Amino acid sequence: MKVKRSDIASDLRITGDFLKLITPYTSLKHGQMPAMNWLLKSNECTTELIRSDGSKMRLLVSIPKNKTNRKCPVVLWLHGGGYAGGFPEMIRISAGKELQNSCIVVSPDYALSYEHPYPAALFDAYRSLLWLKEHAEELGGRSDQIFVGGESAGGGLCVALCLLARDLGTVNIACQMPIYPMLDDRMKTNSMKNNDAPVWNEELNRKAWGQYLAGQKIITEYAAPARARNYRNLPPAISFVGSVDPFYDEMLIYMHHLKQAGIPVHCLKVPAAFHAFDMMVPFSKEAKAARKFFRTQVEYATHHYFACQPHS
Repeated sequence: MKVKRSDIASDLRITGDFLKLITPYTSLKHGQMPAMNWLLKSNECTTELIRSDGSKMRLLVSIPKNKTNRKCPVVLWLHGGGYAGGFPEMIRISAGKELQNSCIVVSPDYALSYEHPYPAALFDAYRSLLWLKEHAEELGGRSDQIFVGGESAGGGLCVALCLLARDLGTVNIACQMPIYPMLDDRMKTNSMKNNDAPVWNEELNRKAWGQYLAGQKIITEYAAPARARNYRNLPPAISFVGSVDPFYDEMLIYMHHLKQAGIPVHCLKVPAAFHAFDMMVPFSKEAKAARKFFRTQVEYATHHYFACQPHS
């Protein structure tokens, strides 16, 4: 799907022109995503997890400023970056920011594929999920309202984590929020083929999957969630995606499978919007509509979606 300038919403075109110019210079070799380098890391470090090899993983923890004694949902939010780049502080410009006024949000600095390919990131996400389950009540949250979300590659990790947690039976996730997720390494959908849109395109996607799956001879649904065959007992889903995003079709296919399995789905299709439009052009009418939809659906989820936690 070749993307012409006229295919992009008028509110997004000027930024899209600039982003399309710099997209070819995006590197996946050193964990750097130049299109996002203007967002500086902070020194905020709330807690750390110790991995099995003794290394440390940083967790960014956000608690609502006006939190009352009432327990609220807890969210594991996984940042984007093609599995190769990004950092937890990206939540400040992502849809995850909409959660911080009403939920306790934990975002891990998971392993990146330029140093540690699959399954390192998924293992880190799973460790973070177990930590969140263990500390939910201590943080002032509800252990029966553990939500998982993320944008782009973080959305892909979100879905993979939901599949893994379901199959292991360790944590029952109440709601999943994969925003324009990176799900399918096979890259055969119409929206992916020849996609040259701003921010993320077919070429970058192919390189990112190659780096993430390096050394894998058998690709499972935990590595590329679009390969899943069983969608039963997965959490209700909230998402949005732009119509010129290369992930548009694979996102809708995933939602279709969930619906067929009887899983509640709340998905907004945003016309003429490219990948990460809400982060790159936050004041556009498309971004505002997507964020409003997301807030509304999360509010609904906090009143309707609960999951009893299995015994450890």
